[in-house]
Amino acid sequence: MKSQAGIFPTFFLSGFECSSFAWKDRGRRDLAAELQHYGHADEDYAMLPRLGIAVAREGIPWPLVERSPGQYDFSLIDDFLTAQRRHNVLPIWDLCHYGYPDGLDPYSDAFANRFAAYAQAAARYVAERAHHGPLCFTPVNEPTFWGYMGAEWAWCAPFGKSAEERRRFTLALARADIAAVKAIRADFPDARMVHIDPLIWVVHPRDRPDLAEEARRESYDDAYIAWDVISGLKRPEYGGSPETIDILGFNNYSFGQMEYQGGGKPNQPLQPGDARIRPLCDLLQEGWAKYKRPCIVAETSGLHGGRPDWLNDIVCESLAAVNRGVDLHGVCLFPAVDMTDWHTGKWLHMGIADVEALPNGTLMRKPFLPYVQMLQHWQERLHRPTTLDSDPFDKSVDLGEVIRAARQLDIAPDANWH
Repeated sequence: MKSQAGIFPTFFLSGFECSSFAWKDRGRRDLAAELQHYGHADEDYAMLPRLGIAVAREGIPWPLVERSPGQYDFSLIDDFLTAQRRHNVLPIWDLCHYGYPDGLDPYSDAFANRFAAYAQAAARYVAERAHHGPLCFTPVNEPTFWGYMGAEWAWCAPFGKSAEERRRFTLALARADIAAVKAIRADFPDARMVHIDPLIWVVHPRDRPDLAEEARRESYDDAYIAWDVISGLKRPEYGGSPETIDILGFNNYSFGQMEYQGGGKPNQPLQPGDARIRPLCDLLQEGWAKYKRPCIVAETSGLHGGRPDWLNDIVCESLAAVNRGVDLHGVCLFPAVDMTDWHTGKWLHMGIADVEALPNGTLMRKPFLPYVQMLQHWQERLHRPTTLDSDPFDKSVDLGEVIRAARQLDIAPDANWH
């Protein structure tokens, strides 16, 4: 198998929870602050190269940076930049992770214009302080999912409650995303964009075959509203293109395969053993084939003690997809440090590291050893380093080695991976 340069310096990536939404009953929230990530930035980043990870998704909280129109204070991320330089971790910057400034109408022309100006300012700020290229950004994180949670389920701003408003909001996010890409690339034409949304599968209830078309629409139409626009497949007047969407990021969790509920409420996750569950390999292949762009699994994690088995299943399905020709450049174990359930505030135990609250309120990081061991197992099988030297950027991942390993293992897709 000939060498084939990947996009990133390591095949396994990670990231940190960075939502900054206006939440339904809590007002503006900053999940990085709730995790104490600002204060633990050096410790959090120091963990990654010891695990063979040199790439991390990280957030710039737009509503906290732009507190008045056109006035930016990026000092909030300075400790992140310092830690990235010290520990040689390449960031993929989330520029809008479910949050926009107070008083800004997301359906107005000002929304796209202000987001583009902010994105350009953010790119300039991190470029001046970055230790290594390429510059990588996720302009709007999960625009399709944000459409549901913000404009149909009313979990967060803009607190919509209908499918019509959800589609309208998703289009507004896609339009703003395209404007941001153009603004960034006006200064940095080689910047890479990682566009991220959940990979889902929706089925109708067994006793409601009349809902089959609604379930199909959510799986094949609504799930791709934003990407269809950003890639230029739909609404070409917005200016999308394959180069704009650039890199596809498929988020995959156990609750991404669902039974359709309808009525403006979240669908019901399929339970383990349900015959309607599909192999992740199939879903990756379908999603990738629509756009034919390089891709990553941009978020994935199991819960509690199931994390090692989940990672094993995800890598097996990903390698099966590679054998079908999917241009896969990495798998992101998200989050690096645990996060809380947005609704209950309880720790989910889904990170590479869990947290333990000390009596003084400090959240101590504790890597979950079985998860780490499974990561090391797959790094060795894919001939990837389990720890990094002082210069992980001297060359990118040789995807030829990953493809060769996938062919040697010859893993069959498994519908029971769930």
